[in-house]
Amino acid sequence: MGAVARRTVVSAAGGAGLAAVLAACGGGTGEPRDPDGKEDGGGGESAVLATIGEVPVGGGKVVAGHGVVITQPKQGEFKAFSSTCPHAGCTVGRVEAGAIVCPCHQSRFDLSDGSVTSGPAKEPLPPMPIQVLGEEISFG
Repeated sequence: MGAVARRTVVSAAGGAGLAAVLAACGGGTGEPRDPDGKEDGGGGESAVLATIGEVPVGGGKVVAGHGVVITQPKQGEFKAFSSTCPHAGCTVGRVEAGAIVCPCHQSRFDLSDGSVTSGPAKEPLPPMPIQVLGEEISFG
């Protein structure tokens, strides 16, 4: 197979992958999941990231695939932060002993505000908007 033919095959495969990603990012049916239509008005369905029972008080949950870590610093208070560590771009791995922990270099972040409690990270985890509707937590 020549160089041009290989490029054509690789380009076609890349284009098919991009089309699949774009199709997956498209909204669902456009119908609200809430039968009363009281969702946040964000223009489409919002994926459920976790249920409130999955996020322990004083702990949290890293939601793989959504780039978010959700915490519950106090009973009924839910926070969310980017799960990408600002130090080297690793994904934080766990929430333990009241801290969000990055496995790459052991940076630790406060679960109530995302601030650095021990480095090498210098910047906090950016907050992310979430909403709690009933038992479900989703992007807000």
